[in-house]
Amino acid sequence: ERGPKRRELCECVGCRRVAAAQIEQLMRSALVLMYACLGRVAGLTARAAVRRRPHVLRAVATDADMDKALQAKSPFLREFASRGYLAQCTDIEGLDEKLTEGRVSAYLGFDATADSLHVGSLLQIMILRLLQKHGHRPVVLVGGGTTKVGDPSGKDESRQLLDEATIQSNIDGISSVFDKFIEFGTDKAILVNNADWLDSLGYVEFLRTVGAQVTVNRMLSFESVKQRLGREQPLSFLEFNYMLLQAYDFLELYRREGVELQLGGSDQWGNIVSGVELTRRVEQGKVIGLTAPLLQTADGRKMGKTAAGAVWLSPEKLSPFDYWQFWRNSADADVIRFMKLFTELELSEIEEMAGQLATETGPTFVNALKRRLADECTTLLHGADCLPAIHETADSLFKNKGGNLADLPRVEVAEASISVVDALIAAEFAKSKGEAKRLIKGGGARVDGVKVEDVEQEVALAGAEVKLSSGKKKHALLVGGGK
Repeated sequence: ERGPKRRELCECVGCRRVAAAQIEQLMRSALVLMYACLGRVAGLTARAAVRRRPHVLRAVATDADMDKALQAKSPFLREFASRGYLAQCTDIEGLDEKLTEGRVSAYLGFDATADSLHVGSLLQIMILRLLQKHGHRPVVLVGGGTTKVGDPSGKDESRQLLDEATIQSNIDGISSVFDKFIEFGTDKAILVNNADWLDSLGYVEFLRTVGAQVTVNRMLSFESVKQRLGREQPLSFLEFNYMLLQAYDFLELYRREGVELQLGGSDQWGNIVSGVELTRRVEQGKVIGLTAPLLQTADGRKMGKTAAGAVWLSPEKLSPFDYWQFWRNSADADVIRFMKLFTELELSEIEEMAGQLATETGPTFVNALKRRLADECTTLLHGADCLPAIHETADSLFKNKGGNLADLPRVEVAEASISVVDALIAAEFAKSKGEAKRLIKGGGARVDGVKVEDVEQEVALAGAEVKLSSGKKKHALLVGGGK
């Protein structure tokens, strides 16, 4: 207000909530108006465009349907549930029927946001591998088109927009991982890129195909949107369209490849349901969505993340030894669960291990299980040939035996010397100088097995290789003199 009636805005929590609710209501009104306009483009009246509602699919309560999955006729669905992969399904009984009637093509998408996948994506890859094991056809989709938009699911802010060259480089990087887990061929599995249809899709064509079938009200009801608005974080119109593009992917793959099942993480539930609804309305396709849970470790950390960063699946970004060590460092409470999710050991054998673990006292047996877990996971990704060198390195580090340290991650240092503080940062054992100094003061840093006492200590490297350690389980080789 102007003049003498002008008031300062109250900053109390209550008023801020009221203001946020008013802003959200204004957004809803604006989006409904926008949708009415888009509906007119698609040939509908404004009223019909706003009121037209698709058949609504709701999340299945896993507890209620777990028994159905465990007793399913389909071997794939039974093992899927038994290993702990089941989170939600749009039609568990319909899926069982499809899987037992014949071969099913199922797709799972991976956006090219980095040049390597990490352990957080491994669960989905294992599901595709399980699908192929049971005679069905995996369709791996790389998001050359959707990466240009950015998935807002689970994010508080917009993703950085990547250029075409970076996206293609990332696609090349992540595609190499799939070959290690899935056997490709026309009748076995295929890899597709949604840029093949999204890049050439006309805007008006897209609006007429998709816009007339999806209500803004429905889009606003999905968690990926509600959470962003609830946190009072901006959601761009670009990101708001992401779920429509993913929905269109399902429709296009149904048309092109006869894909009837979409797989994904539970954070993708809204996007998957949108694709199911769109395909049913446009093509009357009896398609289904199936999700797996988002995993956390027993201590509440996001799966695939460590203090040093992501656990990458590419050997160029993470050495086989460090990958093995990640699994070897699993918490006791996670070992059996991870064996079910990330290995191909028979479930009966895993249950026997679980029974023995429940009766064992002391660390010997659980440590043996962790080593078995690490061996199985590393073999799937890097092959069994690397295990002898990894075991020798691990034994030399943790059992004080003589051995080969060549498999440790290497940190190249151009200078003749480097401070321990800078070395800890370079090896990704610390994120800042302050953190590195605290590690040293706490007695956790060692050079060639000798505890570092002085935060100013330098390491002479001219032509030498020096082992740097953080605690008992993190190690790297500092390589000087251009070696």
